[in-house]
Amino acid sequence: MTSDQGGVTLRNATSADWAAMADVASRGWRADGLADARTGQSLADDNPESDHFTMERDVLVAEVDGELAGYLMGFRVVRDGMLVAETRGAMAPEHRRRGIGTRLWLATRDRLAAECATDPRPGPGELRTHAMDAEAGDRALLNAMGYVPIRYGFEMCRYLTGSLPEHPVPEGLVMRPAVEPEYRAIFDADCEAFQDHWGHRENTEADFQMLFYRADVDPSRFLVAWDGDQVAGVVMNAIFDDENQTLGTCRGWLEHVSVRSAWRGRGVAKALCSASFRLLRDLGMDEAWLGVDGSNPTGALQLYEGLGFKVVHRWQAYGRPLDRPASAGWRSKDGSS
Repeated sequence: MTSDQGGVTLRNATSADWAAMADVASRGWRADGLADARTGQSLADDNPESDHFTMERDVLVAEVDGELAGYLMGFRVVRDGMLVAETRGAMAPEHRRRGIGTRLWLATRDRLAAECATDPRPGPGELRTHAMDAEAGDRALLNAMGYVPIRYGFEMCRYLTGSLPEHPVPEGLVMRPAVEPEYRAIFDADCEAFQDHWGHRENTEADFQMLFYRADVDPSRFLVAWDGDQVAGVVMNAIFDDENQTLGTCRGWLEHVSVRSAWRGRGVAKALCSASFRLLRDLGMDEAWLGVDGSNPTGALQLYEGLGFKVVHRWQAYGRPLDRPASAGWRSKDGSS
């Protein structure tokens, strides 16, 4: 689609837009006081083409005088067995409060409503998105569009200077880095471990490629706990060099901290995390970061606090019916509120 109004043009995105989209997102985060950054390649890697996402269909960009001013992704995905429509996007700081975000949202909502109406997969007809508490503009737009908070979580940081906790691998298990012949078994175990988490969706081959073969990830930094030939748990440690260079930081990320249900409650996650601290520090990092669902059913928040992590940012998931603003007391069909 292409739409011109008041000097603002809306059009479908192409792969040539990734770099400009990453610049808009990164400048927006900095304006909101969030230490985050993307390159065009890393943003593309975060959003691989898949069964539920196709860039030219699912991304709408806004241009002002030929320059990209903002974008909004909108796509259909099955979570917890239900079809939902999700959005996420960014607006350049200099183009905020001009109604551009509202135009992007309305056009995307209308497209998603039409697609959901003909989608045979069962769903409650919900819209969902996320925003950090620091993103005041995003939260104001969501409030105006009839969303309500349905879930919350945190970004947490632990400094790697000074003494670090020591937690041995439980008896009978061994820990070692990931190697390529084991990638598929590690991926399958990680997918299984997250099946009982809120917002679960079935992973695809695109997810496998993103986790193990994207340019800015080194799977040899992943730590895996094995019980014989069974994966008990994994931490997919990552260092994003471009992000660190842009932000002037030395931080690593504990990504996809997961333990399969049969091995929970035995200290597997503690052992993997404490070993990850040392691995990241040996690689020159002085901070470890991770994200966590505030209502995680396995008690992950308490685990990370016990390992020395502190909350830095809070995020919220928001939802509303697809066809109308959320009424007072509205709850998502999965029970979130």
